[in-house]
Amino acid sequence: MNNSADVPWWRTKSAIALVGFAMVAGFFLLSEHRAHVFGVLPFLLILACPLMHLFHGHGGHRGHGKHDRPGDHSPEEKR
Repeated sequence: MNNSADVPWWRTKSAIALVGFAMVAGFFLLSEHRAHVFGVLPFLLILACPLMHLFHGHGGHRGHGKHDRPGDHSPEEKR
């Protein structure tokens, strides 16, 4: 009852071959262009700051000021 539709894509032979070729190509690209890759790293760190700010957990900016603390209720909730 094992169809090819039951197997996830990443477990197929073609996906494993593609990942293998990508790893070999990545190794050669990194070894030959190391100066270019390391030259870009500071800019990637600067770019990571706003991206982490936008995509971090806690619902982005919607959660500011709405932390549930035991003694921190609005006047309407105390009634």
